[in-house]
Amino acid sequence: MALTRRALKAMGIEDEKIDEIINMHTETVEGLKADVAKYKADAETLPEVQRQLEKAQNDLEAGKKDSWKVKYEAIKEEFESYKSEQTKKATRAAKEKAYRELLKQAGVSEKRLDTVLRVSDVDSVEIDEKGAIKGADKITESIKSEWADFIQTTTIQGAQTAAPPVNSGGSAMTKADIYKKDDHGRYVMSAAERQKALMENQIT
Repeated sequence: MALTRRALKAMGIEDEKIDEIINMHTETVEGLKADVAKYKADAETLPEVQRQLEKAQNDLEAGKKDSWKVKYEAIKEEFESYKSEQTKKATRAAKEKAYRELLKQAGVSEKRLDTVLRVSDVDSVEIDEKGAIKGADKITESIKSEWADFIQTTTIQGAQTAAPPVNSGGSAMTKADIYKKDDHGRYVMSAAERQKALMENQIT
């Protein structure tokens, strides 16, 4: 039954009390209507809120995956770079070793090997699976031509024998003979001749 003024009066309630009851009822109804409107609005926005929450969750998961992917790619790239660098160093060392041997075979002095090696185009040479330089003969010829001044040459000499002292008239000269002076007090022999005579006659 609706709450009306007539119904309240039929219940024997005074007019003054009826007005109060009607006002209170009206306020309650209006408050309920406002709540209903709010709940209805919330209900209408709930699917959108749910969609946004799901999107945020998906973005978060994707962000995590992307973050790990970026880290993985960075580590992988760093490792590949390190591996490539180590391979280059190993290849360079193998080429230097083979080229050094080639320089030795070409006759380059041991003292000059490092100098020649530093200015040689070692990176351009190719080595086979055994570590030997390809086209070694041609490169050796080039080395001998370009670094001729650094290539050692070996000559074989016979044993030297001491020359017999030069003597004057078949007899060795004495120190007095070498330092002999003329009537004017001058040495008969020049300084060079005296020095030579001293050596030839083994006089100290």
